[in-house]
Amino acid sequence: MTDQFMSSYDVVVVGGGIAGLSGALTLARVRRSVAVIDSGAPRSASVQSLHGLLARDGMAPTELLERGRAEVRGYGGHVVNGEVTEATRDGDGFAVTLADGRSVRARRLLVATGVTDLLPDIPGLRERWGRDVFHCPYHHGWEARDQAIGVLGTGPMAAHLALMFRQLSTDITYFTHLSDGPESEQAEQLAATGVRLVAGAVAALEVADDRLRGVRLVDGTVVGLDALAIAPQVIPRAEVLAGFGLRPVRHPIITGEQIPADPTGRTEVPGVWAAGNLIDLAHPVGAAASGANAGAAINADLITEEIQQAVGATG
Repeated sequence: MTDQFMSSYDVVVVGGGIAGLSGALTLARVRRSVAVIDSGAPRSASVQSLHGLLARDGMAPTELLERGRAEVRGYGGHVVNGEVTEATRDGDGFAVTLADGRSVRARRLLVATGVTDLLPDIPGLRERWGRDVFHCPYHHGWEARDQAIGVLGTGPMAAHLALMFRQLSTDITYFTHLSDGPESEQAEQLAATGVRLVAGAVAALEVADDRLRGVRLVDGTVVGLDALAIAPQVIPRAEVLAGFGLRPVRHPIITGEQIPADPTGRTEVPGVWAAGNLIDLAHPVGAAASGANAGAAINADLITEEIQQAVGATG
């Protein structure tokens, strides 16, 4: 279902994931005109179920997003299928252009386009991503508990990831892959907690009966596994913001980048907010809160502007 575009809105939300829909819902419930423009390519597309989201644990991402769209529409918001190719300053507002040539004006922008996971180039890995190959113990750890879990050494977070999964299983194997292996202190921690260290690059995943069975190293050795954890590099989908001169900065902990913004998602560009994984590589609970906080901050900003205009008109 796609709603009919109006020519202008109080707020246009670019990205209809958890953060974008949460922001739109917050705005629609205080009677702001709001349109969510979504390309239909969420980060969670390959994930079968979300976990850790209160009262929605285990729900399929597609169902969660569909419910979110219905809730936004229920308060008068619009949800439009489309890809935003450009957003520019237009007087005291913004002009938003879609790939199909449509355009719309907005007083404020909320960008919640998320990130892309840059996965290692290992045959079979992408096909298992979000199933028995994953990145987060909070999303997938319970389902992999007490199983044989491998951790791929793809960056500085890999050893930390192995130690986190160690609390869920006693059978953890750390593969150095293309790295030199963990630093000496990390190696000591892994050894002390019983994490097995295997040197050598992973050549491919071993899959049978639609299940991960292990990994094959370049020397032909096959190590049996039930699940594989990796810490991929994350790339912000920030093309819309680049037009305003907003550039991603290095994340302080995770291998990847994020858009700088204040706690409400306000960016350095007046009238432009960002939310969700663009500004914090967070759990879905955090993404929902990020979107709601941004929506409330945008509404407060609009109220301030409207009061100033009203005082000026009567002064």
